[in-house]
Amino acid sequence: MSDQQNYDDRDGWIWLDGKLVPWREANVHVLTHALHYASSVFEGQRAYGGEIFELTKHSERLKKSGEILGFEIPYSVAQIDEACREVLRANDLQDAYVRPVAWRGSEQMGVSAQRSKIHLAVAAWYWGAYFGEEAIKKGLNLAISPWRRPAPYTAPVQSKASGLYMICTMARHEVQAKGYDDALMFDWRGQVAEGTGANAFFIKDGKLYTPTPDCFLNGITRQTVMNLARRRGIEVIERAIWPDELESFEQFFLTGSAAEVTPVRAAGPWNFEVGDLTMQLRKDYLDLVNRRISNS
Repeated sequence: MSDQQNYDDRDGWIWLDGKLVPWREANVHVLTHALHYASSVFEGQRAYGGEIFELTKHSERLKKSGEILGFEIPYSVAQIDEACREVLRANDLQDAYVRPVAWRGSEQMGVSAQRSKIHLAVAAWYWGAYFGEEAIKKGLNLAISPWRRPAPYTAPVQSKASGLYMICTMARHEVQAKGYDDALMFDWRGQVAEGTGANAFFIKDGKLYTPTPDCFLNGITRQTVMNLARRRGIEVIERAIWPDELESFEQFFLTGSAAEVTPVRAAGPWNFEVGDLTMQLRKDYLDLVNRRISNS
């Protein structure tokens, strides 16, 4: 299945509310609450060789995201896991991107949604390197986003909620129109936060630095890379990082289920090396997800 096709017009199967349905029939009503009020949560995860990496952690986070938004997904973590596997099998996919999404339905319109039914769907498709293969070699060129990650007292920042990605889309569209690959986002305090859909890591003097995830997701890939770094004896430091520190860092990379481990060559006025340690951690991650090294 080519990623160049429209997402509504493909052959294949999508798991919707407990059963597989033909891809083109996996539809919702135009008055679905989530469409109007962003009352939906989702996950992004990758399958390698037919197995979804950290599947249960993703399903657990999906359930938790719904709870943060005030709704209960009517399927257990084990059922969500199996739905994801079923979609892979039905579409005969080995290496794929998997997208579970849960949302409030069309039973009630308005800000209130207590009577809305909670739906769950899972789709999967082949997706190559998120930023393209060339980005892996050269590193990404990022602009600084004018939009900032919100404070935790203004938004459900620990939920992977669709509404939180509005500013990510706005930021990415704006910088791509200027020829950049993506944007680096600061938070409401002006501290370095993350990319538009991936966590940020910096390297200096053989140590790994990453912003404290107090207003953005503590990504599953982020946690995995930190563990891989510690396994190599690399000191990992989580702390607030301010923009004026960026000129002192030697390397910079982004992590995420879609992005995997992608080097950055520039962010705004700051330049970085696509260095050996970044590429080693990328190799370690790919070895792990392809089961060439143990996750223990």
